[in-house]
Amino acid sequence: MTVGLVYDEAYLQHEHTPTHPERKERLQYTMDQLYEEGLLDDPAVRVLHPDEATDTQLSRVHTDDYLERLRSMSASGSGKLSRDTHISANTWNTAKLAAGGVVTAMDAVVTGETDSAFVMARPGGHHASADDGHGFCYLNNTAVGIRHLQSKYDVENVLLWDWDAHHGDGTESLFYDDPSVLVMSTHQDGRTLFPGTGDIDDVGEAAGEGYNVNVPLPPKTSDEGYLRVVEEIFEPIAEQYDPDFVFIEAGQDNHFTDPITDLGVTAQGYTRLMEHAKDAANELAGGDLVASLAGGYGIEGGLPYTNLGVIATMAGYDTSGIHEPDVYEPPTFNPNIQDVLERVKRVQSAYWSL
Repeated sequence: MTVGLVYDEAYLQHEHTPTHPERKERLQYTMDQLYEEGLLDDPAVRVLHPDEATDTQLSRVHTDDYLERLRSMSASGSGKLSRDTHISANTWNTAKLAAGGVVTAMDAVVTGETDSAFVMARPGGHHASADDGHGFCYLNNTAVGIRHLQSKYDVENVLLWDWDAHHGDGTESLFYDDPSVLVMSTHQDGRTLFPGTGDIDDVGEAAGEGYNVNVPLPPKTSDEGYLRVVEEIFEPIAEQYDPDFVFIEAGQDNHFTDPITDLGVTAQGYTRLMEHAKDAANELAGGDLVASLAGGYGIEGGLPYTNLGVIATMAGYDTSGIHEPDVYEPPTFNPNIQDVLERVKRVQSAYWSL
């Protein structure tokens, strides 16, 4: 079993500010952890070097005016899309390389070069819409990759599970009327976290009605809560949708050490989430699975270990010993998510058997 690890040191060049949560150390610490654990020496983990997304690939998702705006702002070496989304001289090329990383992963899996793939890229993209970006995002890497996948290969239906702590408002907007992409999002309740979207009643529109599933979870939701969502919502809907491809927007900011979110998932929890995603891909999509790093800002305590757990699970390792450093203790409070599950089921039962 081989996993393609899409990575390039050029991903380190984009920078907001040296102390910004989304900074290059996110990738550096993770790559160091993968090296220390021996994954980068294992032939089962193949490092794939990406190409920049092409103008054609980007234009399938973003407006020409927005792409020109990003290009020109980056050429000037300064500016902001929002107060926390800075643009520097390297932003345009790094963002294109991040989007191209998802394209590279898609190609590798569909052609059989690797069995699955993980995109270790930055900046992320799920807050980028057709004509704007915020939340540290510029280009919607996921949408660029999916549209490439659908245009080049015999792939009709894609199951996209976004498990980032922040709701992917950009991704939702891009596929909101499209039944060929089932967007399922588990995220911290928007009443307590940016961007404030992702309501249960947002189910899609027109032909896409019923193909958008939001599960907003209360703060401190733990491994147990997430696994209940998987078993009671994700898996039943995935089986009925029967996708040709499974894509994971792998936000690792659900980890309990993350400094800008408030959830309770552990490194072991992430291995179990990926086990379920992998099972869904094997049972429904011929094993075709790509995951792409989204959020995750616990640079020392969480991110290296959650990324390790996810990639090791994809590679078929025994992950039972993976855990965050002992100095970090998970929260003991475990909120009741029964009400959330019941409300999601009530809304989604108009489209799926739950």
